[in-house]
Amino acid sequence: MNGKVLSAAQKADQKIKPQFEKIEQTERICTERVLKAFSENRVSEAHLLGTTGYGYGDLGRETLDRVYASVYGTEDAFVRVQMVSGTHAIATGLFGVLRPGDQVLSITGQPYDTILPTILKKGGGSLADFGIQFDWLEFDGTFDLDKILKSTDGKRMIYIQRSRGYTLRRSLTSDDITEITNLIHAKYPDIIVFVDNCYGEFVCESEPEADLLAGSLIKNAGGGLCPCGGYLAGKKELIDACADRLFAQDIGREVGATLFQNRSMFMGLFMAPHATAEALKTSAFAAALFDELGFETEPAYDARRADIVQLLKLGNPDLLIKFCKGLQSGSPVDSHVSPEPWDMPGYDSKVIMAAGGFISGSSVEISADAPLREPFAVWLQGGLTFASGRYAVLRAAEAILS
Repeated sequence: MNGKVLSAAQKADQKIKPQFEKIEQTERICTERVLKAFSENRVSEAHLLGTTGYGYGDLGRETLDRVYASVYGTEDAFVRVQMVSGTHAIATGLFGVLRPGDQVLSITGQPYDTILPTILKKGGGSLADFGIQFDWLEFDGTFDLDKILKSTDGKRMIYIQRSRGYTLRRSLTSDDITEITNLIHAKYPDIIVFVDNCYGEFVCESEPEADLLAGSLIKNAGGGLCPCGGYLAGKKELIDACADRLFAQDIGREVGATLFQNRSMFMGLFMAPHATAEALKTSAFAAALFDELGFETEPAYDARRADIVQLLKLGNPDLLIKFCKGLQSGSPVDSHVSPEPWDMPGYDSKVIMAAGGFISGSSVEISADAPLREPFAVWLQGGLTFASGRYAVLRAAEAILS
């Protein structure tokens, strides 16, 4: 391996040791929270089985919903393999609780690329087609409370995206979101605060307090074991409305065959704090390594983290492509494949993506993606084990220096 990369790696390993202690402390707290939820809801062998067809009477599915509600500290939760992604879970939440004439305000800027068509695209059954207005405030990572409260009057929902998406602003901790939720509810108690929680689960000691949370089971919450699925957690009346939206009016909570995936969903949640901690260690190492190599990173290796995403500014499209090819070569699956930029659905520019995981699209495994546009940065996620994540990052670093 390149001598410069090895030297930088040795320095990076030393720099991140204090961060590992903090990450492991959070992992212990989150693991205890998950275990307490399992115990309180009396999870047993019978709950690990599954159903087909309509899925009526699936005790495991019903128990998993209660476990998620306990873990997230919410009234209710809705966990289904039929939600195919975080974007799908978010769309289910938006369409489930919003009605024609409602107004929504995102206080974290323009939402992530893949959800924009659901919000704005005319003619495809979007929120806009149903007469639902969706606006956003510019956001640099700091909430302007006065501006938010002035803009909130008349709105049905406040939308918060926890992770930065393809932007340079910081991601939000659970405390950040809980604080702004409480301030909004103090003046507007009936407004719905909806949080896109993707990439942030189990990064902090607790989850955000909000009326509705959405996420994916092939990110943090699935622990690298769930083959598909998504979740919604929050107030019971909102969860019931979301369930009816996903399936059919008045039968939503009663159906949804688990197709014998209950075991992987329970075990994935059990593993989630550990898988998230391994991903955070990989991100901290990548930040320290690329800092040593002279690149700008966000967050810094020693910063408090709010999600598993690590931003690395590489400066030009050639380095983006080399990084993703190198990372792919260090992945456990399809290491022989060479990723290329393509017109990925839901994005407004070509995207290159490295994803050599056991589950297609799993972000908590090692993956990276980059739109080929300014500022020519790559967004790195995951590392199901730190040792494997570290190796893949080293291969990426070697590739860009070749």
